[in-house]
Amino acid sequence: MTVHQLPLSGITVVSLEQAVAAPYATRQLADLGARVIKVERPGEGDFARRYDTTVHGHSSYFVWLNRSKESLTLDLKDPRGLEILHQLLDGADVFVQNLAPGAADRLGLGADALADRCPRLIPCTISGYGTSGPWADRKSYDLLVQCQTGLVSLTGTADETARVGISVADIAAGMYAYTGVLTALYTRATTGRTHPVEVSLFEALAEWMGQPANYTRYGGSQPARLGTQHATIAPYGAFTTADGKQVLFSIQNEREWAVLCAGFLAQPGLTNDPRFATGSDRVAHRDEINAIVAERCARSDAEEILKDLEDIGIACAGVNDVAAFLDHPVLAARERWREVAVPGATVQALLPPADLAGIPARMDPVPAVGEHTEAILTGLGLSPDDIRALRADAVI
Repeated sequence: MTVHQLPLSGITVVSLEQAVAAPYATRQLADLGARVIKVERPGEGDFARRYDTTVHGHSSYFVWLNRSKESLTLDLKDPRGLEILHQLLDGADVFVQNLAPGAADRLGLGADALADRCPRLIPCTISGYGTSGPWADRKSYDLLVQCQTGLVSLTGTADETARVGISVADIAAGMYAYTGVLTALYTRATTGRTHPVEVSLFEALAEWMGQPANYTRYGGSQPARLGTQHATIAPYGAFTTADGKQVLFSIQNEREWAVLCAGFLAQPGLTNDPRFATGSDRVAHRDEINAIVAERCARSDAEEILKDLEDIGIACAGVNDVAAFLDHPVLAARERWREVAVPGATVQALLPPADLAGIPARMDPVPAVGEHTEAILTGLGLSPDDIRALRADAVI
């Protein structure tokens, strides 16, 4: 199946993007067949290209986020570069940008300005704290937003807070931008109306804080910070086994608690113990439960414990490191890995998680900086002499 048969074939996305949030949104549009033109700075490109050099000399972030895109370099401070961008937008369906606060408006690329010139264009703005309000002019990045939403105060141990180990605020914003754009495209197709999309990192992650927000507002205190343990469910967490490994499981309800007591702990009488009668009781007596479970786990190796838990129907898992995740049998058996080209090499990349029956995923190369500049400009009608002149003046 060619890209022209994919669900978003015929849709053109122009993205003035950097870092994680916007590239994550547009890569998912590219996965579905959209033509994504990534506008980068001449020479250096998206600064995420230089976050690290671990993937055959390329950034692990950039390789993850930018397959199946075309790279166009433009100096938008030069009027000729800005005019080329406007020409692209005249024929585009979606414009995504996550520039610094106020930068898009200064370039005449804000949603209101674009509505006059490109009435069918769907502009998508990704910001730190929104385009209005008291923090509209603040710069932000993932860890700042993890701190501002209170997520860091929930993550770690009782003694120390911790950053979530992936760019969770950026990923949340990218996901909402992606779904917002899909919704706007559907609305345009069915009603003819165009709706700009706006997402902030702060409000995206704020949505994900819904449960601890409710717990804190109505419970009087926020959930405790307990490492792998759970603030409102017990037993829940990782326990050390006789061979020094860790296994993790949780008990979600009274039926599972009774099964665990009889089939794993060999103490069926615990189900009649008033300290452990309900979920709230078990949380209140977490230390006693954890001591009982820890003593049982310390008598057996991890493999035996996992088998025992699986045999009685309790969901469980070993605690993998990233290397073990890469070799996970589920990913191998379900053939989730594909080869993707990067400049000078190929890498292994995971298929998009949403499978559409009968539609293979698009897994095209990660572009070099400006790799498609000449082809894109030629498509706009510029001559070879025009392109040479722009290159000589460092506009491209």
